[in-house]
Amino acid sequence: MTGLAILGSTGSIGCNTLDVAERLAPRFTVVALAAGRNVERLAEQIRRHRPQLVSVADDAAARRLRELVAPDWSGEIAVGIDGMTAVAAHPAAAVVMSAVVGGRGLLPTLRAIELGRRVCIANKEPLVMAGELMMRRARECGAEVLPVDSEHNALHQCLRGNAMAEVHRLVLTASGGPFRTLPAEDFPKITVAQALRHPTWTMGRKITIDSATLMNKGLEVIEARWLYDVPPERIEVVIHPQSVAHSLVAFVDGSTIAQLGVADMRHPIQYALTYPERMPAPVERLDLTVVAKLEFYPPDLAKFPCLRLAYDALRAGGALPAVLNAANEEAVAAFLEERIRFVDIPYVIETALARYDLQPTTRLENILAADEWARREAGRVIAALER
Repeated sequence: MTGLAILGSTGSIGCNTLDVAERLAPRFTVVALAAGRNVERLAEQIRRHRPQLVSVADDAAARRLRELVAPDWSGEIAVGIDGMTAVAAHPAAAVVMSAVVGGRGLLPTLRAIELGRRVCIANKEPLVMAGELMMRRARECGAEVLPVDSEHNALHQCLRGNAMAEVHRLVLTASGGPFRTLPAEDFPKITVAQALRHPTWTMGRKITIDSATLMNKGLEVIEARWLYDVPPERIEVVIHPQSVAHSLVAFVDGSTIAQLGVADMRHPIQYALTYPERMPAPVERLDLTVVAKLEFYPPDLAKFPCLRLAYDALRAGGALPAVLNAANEEAVAAFLEERIRFVDIPYVIETALARYDLQPTTRLENILAADEWARREAGRVIAALER
């Protein structure tokens, strides 16, 4: 059996990972889980999977969790970032699923890489913040980084058996979110409820808003740059409303290979867990006669400036991608709290980027400092907008 640790076990990816692992039993055994404050769901997972270690957000959540699972489970409960890092570093965890939302996943994910684990990475932010550092450490430590995000997982599948020298460009697809056809003049009136209505995927609140602004696609461009060592000018984004072709690879001879499938995250999760083996999966099979048509359009960067900002930050380099990510997290949180408008999200990000004094990213300390600075600066911009 292979030991499995999950960072973000109570979220959508975490729950689906447990479902996949259970269906693959006894191939995987769950040894450690990290969650936030959803202790009720975590307690259910503990009763079902019996991990040796779990982590929660804080001491209050730990006390509540102990009440829920005692006396049937007496395993260890850790807290905070140190707790998540302990989960990632559990000695029995040969595979770590990194699915915690936001930049707080950086340190635990990096720790798993430094221990030479197979890291199945579903959250965008660590690679956006420190992709160059993380991939270099993976090479040095013999870690295997496998993407779970559907677009990058699709690229991985398209590239199997092909040399990167044969690749002309990578093509990431985007559904376009709920506002693809909405006139630009209506964007200032967009509500939180409208922005959370994704047309194809069921995701967490933060990533759903990122999909609505197309920032999720900008973050994926930065991820792809480091995962596949491809410069930004060879990474393209196209709008594909059907969400059937998850990504494509165009080769130097004019051929293009696409990975197609239904919108079910259990497929990329299982692919990453079992790679290089393919196994039967509990997902619906794609029926092209039902799909009937596949459409592709260029993104409208005037309506969705977040995508442009991500390309700009990637090209500028340094710690700017970390600033971009942190400012976006703060702006999205403020929008979800109805403190700023939907159209203010790119304004907050662009303002923070413009005010940052570019720093190199060869040291983790620089990345973490840029993240902290950007959160403070975004907070000031948001406060000014509220007034």
